[in-house]
Amino acid sequence: MAMWDAVAQQIGEATGEPFAVDSTRNLGGGCINSVYRVSGGGRSFFVKSNDASLAWMFEAEAEGLDAMAATDTIRVPRPVCWGSDGGQAYLVLEYLEMGGSVPPERFGRELAAMHRASADRFGWHRDNTIGSTPQPNGWVGDWISFWRDRRLGFQLELAARNGAAKSLVSRGEELMEHFPALFDRYTPVPSLLHGDLWGGNWAATGAGEPVIFDPATYYGDREADLAMTELFGGPGARFYDAYNDAWPVDAGYGVRKTLYNLYHILNHFNLFGGGYAAQADRMTGRLLSELR
Repeated sequence: MAMWDAVAQQIGEATGEPFAVDSTRNLGGGCINSVYRVSGGGRSFFVKSNDASLAWMFEAEAEGLDAMAATDTIRVPRPVCWGSDGGQAYLVLEYLEMGGSVPPERFGRELAAMHRASADRFGWHRDNTIGSTPQPNGWVGDWISFWRDRRLGFQLELAARNGAAKSLVSRGEELMEHFPALFDRYTPVPSLLHGDLWGGNWAATGAGEPVIFDPATYYGDREADLAMTELFGGPGARFYDAYNDAWPVDAGYGVRKTLYNLYHILNHFNLFGGGYAAQADRMTGRLLSELR
């Protein structure tokens, strides 16, 4: 295939060592991208592909992985190259053999260390995606405005366009007006976030190194990353104990985590529809009851 010729050539240019594709294996499991293990000459790489119009998405992902790798904290697959050919965009990553159990204490410590990487504002130097949904990241000086305008408000507007009940949108707008009260005694700092840290986006190498991947990177409140680790089943109490030992979480996190996960549930409604609207409505009601 023409794309594999282009991938091989670019791998050779990026690594300084010629590369020829001997085999490709579809790894399955991707609900957004096609994913492959590409091998040749004793070397393997992990390749994602999608329509050429989404090349910008892969470039943004590579930049997020580079930013996390630069913290020298938790392991991420390092980007090798990216581009497009024959109507297909691709992202080539370091191939990591997964299969070990994620050590929760180490995972907690290393994530806390990554979150120590900071900026002077909230956002990111470019937009990226959360799943396949555009994620606006324009810099904002205060967190409440960022979360209202770039996160919750953006997803509510999409939900309204995607047929969400008027009651959900109305209650969401009420929440946007009142949620700043949840930050009366808490001032987040801009931490480097993975941005999409559910259980499907972490694993461990055979040597027991925690690895995080498929990011939606930006600088934000570290509680947003922690909240998503809990959304679909978390890594366990030892992870959270280790994280708190490294960098204690504010007492108000127990309420705010629902605010942060509401963003992801609204996004799931916008991507998949179904019962996520009802879940978002329940979460919104729970938050409003805390604010009344």
